[in-house]
Amino acid sequence: MNSPKSSQDSIIFGTRPIIEALKLGKEIDKILIQQGLLGEQVQEIKMLLKDSGTAIQYVPGQKLDSITRKNHQGVIAYIAPITYSRIENLLPELFERGVEPMVLVLDRVTDVRNFGAIVRTAECAGVHAIVIPQAGAARINEDAVKTSAGALFNIPICKEANLKYTIAFLQASGLQVVACTEKTKTEIYDIDLNRPTAILMGSEEDGISPALLKVADSLAAIPLAGKTGSLNVSVAAGVILYEALRQRKSA
Repeated sequence: MNSPKSSQDSIIFGTRPIIEALKLGKEIDKILIQQGLLGEQVQEIKMLLKDSGTAIQYVPGQKLDSITRKNHQGVIAYIAPITYSRIENLLPELFERGVEPMVLVLDRVTDVRNFGAIVRTAECAGVHAIVIPQAGAARINEDAVKTSAGALFNIPICKEANLKYTIAFLQASGLQVVACTEKTKTEIYDIDLNRPTAILMGSEEDGISPALLKVADSLAAIPLAGKTGSLNVSVAAGVILYEALRQRKSA
């Protein structure tokens, strides 16, 4: 399970300390590099970050100075407050324990407070893991931890490079993938959620990516009685996850 890291450890600065942190496998959430900064160590940092999905921002030197007055050498890195898990390691453990896995997959949910609220609800509803993409996801920072009421430390978060491949892995492992979208007449209450299940939810702006909708095993909608066209994603997650919990408790 995730364990909290102290706020003193939330940033590291200087090219050599950051290189060593990356080589040791530290989870870097975001890195700031001074605009126009060159040099072998900067290139080494970029190489170590290649394919990691870590956000790199190029900023003026004044921005870095405002964060720390110490010798940052033009580079500051933010350490993620949690340690990420791997879904391919978690699933076998769940099956070995005789658990029917319930996994939540978030496609491009970028609002930090929405994300934190979803994590809090998911942990309370008994979700076993949350999967997010390496790129295009909310930053897991102190705001996310606060909004989650600390739930981020109690549920595995899996950061995956390609959600389409991850969904294929979940399906090959025996999980049904239920995509939550208004683009169907099937209601969430008509889906059997007692089975090993991955709930797929989309972004605040445009929902689930068409490529992921295509590969889902079923689509499910939340019925709406009012005039507003949709629910906030964190509220929708609560409705769906507690329907799953209701079904599992009454089975």
